[in-house]
Amino acid sequence: MEDAAYTRLNRFRTAPNLLTLLRICLAPFLVSTILEDRFLLSFILFLVAGLTDALDGALARLLKQRTMLGQYLDPVADKLLLSTLFLVLMHKGLIPPRVTVLVFGRDVGILVVAAILYAAVGRREFRPSVFGKINTLAQVSAVSAVLLHQLVGAPWVVNFRLVALDATMVFTVVSGLHYAWIAARKVGATAANGHGAR
Repeated sequence: MEDAAYTRLNRFRTAPNLLTLLRICLAPFLVSTILEDRFLLSFILFLVAGLTDALDGALARLLKQRTMLGQYLDPVADKLLLSTLFLVLMHKGLIPPRVTVLVFGRDVGILVVAAILYAAVGRREFRPSVFGKINTLAQVSAVSAVLLHQLVGAPWVVNFRLVALDATMVFTVVSGLHYAWIAARKVGATAANGHGAR
């Protein structure tokens, strides 16, 4: 019993997972700085969060500390941070509601698809697609651009913000449809195999 508890605790203590937990802990501080219009600090904190995201994956590969916990925790940390920031930035009137609604709608859709896959196929793994990764990059760029726009009013920042928000909307829809297509194929393949087995 003690050995099992120690093993679980050690999974949290790995460097990549500690960085992921740090990213989760940064979320409330980022929210408070945005609500208080302290955009320089919020931009710095968001850069730190982005750095932890880049480092945890690199360290997991370098130190060979990939864990199942980390595979689940990392996307949860990303979604928690980004979805919360989109909601807060919409509340502040800095991001159009349609963008935030699309982001939340996609995430809810993916949760539903994952639940269907687990119920129909028994699959717990739902790996991010290339479109999902591009969408995450677009969302990170959009939040960065919106925060930077509160500090710098240069034309290139304005254009960067517009392009990043448009890219977020496009890849939110594309990646959502792609995940739905993947799920439909897997459920269909399982149904076909089950029918053939009879």
